[in-house]
Amino acid sequence: MPEQLTPRAVFERLNRGIAEGRWNDLADLYAEEAVVHQPFAPPAPADGPSAPTVIRGRETLRARFAGADRMGLRFGVRNVVVHETADPEVVIAEFDYDIPAGDEVLTAANIQVLRVRDGLVVETRDYHDHLTIARATGSLPALVAALTREPV
Repeated sequence: MPEQLTPRAVFERLNRGIAEGRWNDLADLYAEEAVVHQPFAPPAPADGPSAPTVIRGRETLRARFAGADRMGLRFGVRNVVVHETADPEVVIAEFDYDIPAGDEVLTAANIQVLRVRDGLVVETRDYHDHLTIARATGSLPALVAALTREPV
């Protein structure tokens, strides 16, 4: 039987996959019934979907990762600090995404709390800098409109 990945190792694979743009591989790091909480997800723009505050299930995550792949998102990952906790299933990771945005690179801060069981992510709480990500991806006007409920 292969050795189970530790929570730290699962986080490292997840972050490496994001940095390398291997979006199609990421869902396989999650349990079938995984739950991802995104408490700071922005509201829905008038003309499209928002990032949900809760995502349930590996296949739903697979579809979301496929959307990131279609958008051509590329994130550099740096300043990674992983904190191990008293709970052997849980790690807390702090890291920055560097996101190309035209002639500049924007930096988005992130904190992620992962619960890993049997080598798979069963639950996360993702605290991403959605404002910087929206600016980098060109969706800031839609986000501002959604926040003010004014058309873009």
